[in-house]
Amino acid sequence: MNPLKLNTTSVSLAVTPTVVSTLFSHYLNRNPLKQKPTAHLSYDEGLHLVRSFLEFASQHTVEELQAFTAQWVPHPQWVKVEDAQVPEDHIERSAELIEAQLGPGGVHAVGGRKWWRWRQPNSPLKAEWIEMRSDYHERKKNDGKTTRAMLYVHGGAYFFGSVDEHRYQMQRHARKLKARVFAPEYRLAPQFPFPCGLQDCLAAYLYLLTVQDPSTIVLAGDSAGGGMVLSMMVILRDQGIPLPAGAILISPWVDLSHSFPSVSGDSPFDYIPPSGFHHKPSRAWPPPNEDDMAMMREQAIKARAGKEKNATKLNTLEKKQAAPISLDPAAEGTAVNGASQTNEDPTEDADPRRTALQLSVTIDGKLTTVKDQIQMYTTNALLSHPMVSPIMQPTLGGLPPLLIMVGGGEVLRDEQIYLAHKCANPSKYTPPNLDEAAMRQLEQYKPTDVQLQVWDDLCHVAPTLSFTRPAKYMYRAVAQFGAWALARAQKTEIEILDDDDISVISSSASESDKPQEGESSESVPQQVGKAGMPLPPFKKHMIRQRITRHGVVHDLAPESELPGCTIKQEEVGVVRPTPVKRWLQTKAVFDKKFSGTKAKVHKNIIKDMAAGFVDFGDGEKPPPTALAGRRRATDELLDRKRTKSLGLALWSLWGSKHDEMTMEREKKADSGAKTSMTREEGGEGARSFQDVEQQDPAPIQRSGSKRRVVVDEHQTSQNTSSQVQDSQATDVEETPVAALIEKRKEQEKANDHLSPEFVPGTGVAGKRPFLDGIALPFSLGKKDAETASMMTLMSGADSRPISPMPPMDQDHVSSTEVSPEPTPAGESERPPMDKFVTAAEDLPLSKGKGKETANGGVEQTA
Repeated sequence: MNPLKLNTTSVSLAVTPTVVSTLFSHYLNRNPLKQKPTAHLSYDEGLHLVRSFLEFASQHTVEELQAFTAQWVPHPQWVKVEDAQVPEDHIERSAELIEAQLGPGGVHAVGGRKWWRWRQPNSPLKAEWIEMRSDYHERKKNDGKTTRAMLYVHGGAYFFGSVDEHRYQMQRHARKLKARVFAPEYRLAPQFPFPCGLQDCLAAYLYLLTVQDPSTIVLAGDSAGGGMVLSMMVILRDQGIPLPAGAILISPWVDLSHSFPSVSGDSPFDYIPPSGFHHKPSRAWPPPNEDDMAMMREQAIKARAGKEKNATKLNTLEKKQAAPISLDPAAEGTAVNGASQTNEDPTEDADPRRTALQLSVTIDGKLTTVKDQIQMYTTNALLSHPMVSPIMQPTLGGLPPLLIMVGGGEVLRDEQIYLAHKCANPSKYTPPNLDEAAMRQLEQYKPTDVQLQVWDDLCHVAPTLSFTRPAKYMYRAVAQFGAWALARAQKTEIEILDDDDISVISSSASESDKPQEGESSESVPQQVGKAGMPLPPFKKHMIRQRITRHGVVHDLAPESELPGCTIKQEEVGVVRPTPVKRWLQTKAVFDKKFSGTKAKVHKNIIKDMAAGFVDFGDGEKPPPTALAGRRRATDELLDRKRTKSLGLALWSLWGSKHDEMTMEREKKADSGAKTSMTREEGGEGARSFQDVEQQDPAPIQRSGSKRRVVVDEHQTSQNTSSQVQDSQATDVEETPVAALIEKRKEQEKANDHLSPEFVPGTGVAGKRPFLDGIALPFSLGKKDAETASMMTLMSGADSRPISPMPPMDQDHVSSTEVSPEPTPAGESERPPMDKFVTAAEDLPLSKGKGKETANGGVEQTA
């Protein structure tokens, strides 16, 4: 057992031998490193350092790791950081959207609707605004407005990490894109399991909509943050909330069941532990399994009866610890890998307090039922839930353009490659046995445009090693895609930084890091993410790229040659035996090593059981790790004061050094760093932002909400090759505006709307009258609440229905077409009466055409 606490001193002592050994090994064993990212010393050192840190952290509790990574990290003086707080109404609205997305069965499966809303006392949802100080001063000169905002969700396997720890990465994204980054401090598992973190991140986006127009927002996330961003967008799509201009997913973790081949193989170029995350036992992790809980309930009864000494004796508790597996299939259910099913929907009988819930895997020819919870984010029963593992969604079409960055050497590469192809071709990668509601979604949503980049032999979230050359190219690619998505959504030009000539990394090449013969000078023009360069055209909704460590772009291999794309659909989401076997082997080592510590944890649990817990009422069954379910009435949850972390500060300083030196060179240069203009013309074949924005949300089986049909008049000509056609497309799209007006006049005569006896129908609030499914811009005498009503009359005629932004460019925006056909009564209303106050920005039009300014934000229904 390691007696050292997890702090800067202990981490330094633990990783120093690794740093020294890597230095000698790097120069003594050069041949195996050729043509690999580890050929560069900084990358080799960084990879081994992160791997060594995670191994050392596993000898400590989850709480210690969380506290270490949540320490305060100072930021450079050239970075402007502002604290923010998400209002409570957005947090509550986020919970309502998640509940609607889950449906009754999903709410039951997660254990209710109250416990995951609970927050610790005096713990609001905090966030940070991060931007370059120079950009801040420039923004203040322009009334404090920005047309570039990035909502960034940090990673950390859902259970560790913080904005402070990741700020050195976010500030580079802000510098490269000249954007303002908004980063929420969401609640972490295992104390706050699914859907706690998702609620916080969704609330952060809802808040962002009140200060930014959706066309000025891009989402970004790495690892678990990337999976969170994807789940967020699915909820936004299905619930009719405005979608952002685009999203960037860096090594997203989208399959918590570990069902893809790469997880079962060897990954020598990655730092993720091959056997999963294990930690010294504590009250937070691992949770007691069902057998342990039964034993502790029995001991708690004895403790209440006055036999506390015998009931909580450590030797007794250590002997009574239950095994993590069971080899008796008769006691656990059907012999299948994954969640054994007793009915068609395993979530119907799910009890989140049962950590295993019939998770059975055939290992070495024996049916093994895993009793212990595997992932910290959720219970075994929900590993393949579509909101936990978004790879299991019926369709991932209908989303804004995506950039998916994959490390070719990372353990999760197959699921990420599969994800990209599923987004671009939903009909080919559908889960088996779709129900009627899922089929309607598949038909409704068009394919998503995806730029897929697979980086040769790079590790998981390579931008973490921001001081390396491959990371530099990845940051550049993120800026290029983000600028293109924003320019396309705003129909304007976006200026981004072109600092390649003064970049420290660009000018510090070594002989071992130069392109080899296979990467001749002919490939140089195909460098990735060059500032101002247009995106390549989308082919079948995809840009498929394989990129070397030097940033040279090649075509990605065909789908038939990619293991992630050749997996059988019925195997997706099914737990594989190899990862589980590795996990069980490592867990057995930890159980033996920390058996005494585990007995002490069980002793404390028995005492808590004897004293009693605070519950949330009937129907509320928090998962065993949830802090909400193990509160005692006498507990006083104190907010610990954060301390400065010297170790993380040094790591951040190392990661920020490139930015600082580049900015110093920029000052010394005669004209400073160059900038390039990114235009919307790149990426031909992609759907327009207006097309995605105005798509009609497909009805989902769980919500039961009604949708109004919205005609899409911005469809691009390239979209005719879509493999999934829009089920709402009609001949109205080909009808001239004059003909539409004549048809509308004929309908008005036929419907006798001008008759004194005519009484129009109203919306769900009973205030706004509707004619033929179209809301009129006034209310019927209701003065007790403010609606869009007369404010709509003051807005521009061409304003988008979900945003008060002024019309961008009349040369590019066609007049709005209105369907002359009466909308059925069941589809005449938008889902909920959601209200968003989005900020009106002074968005520039095309070059040389000046600006148009809105008078202010207008409250409108989403």
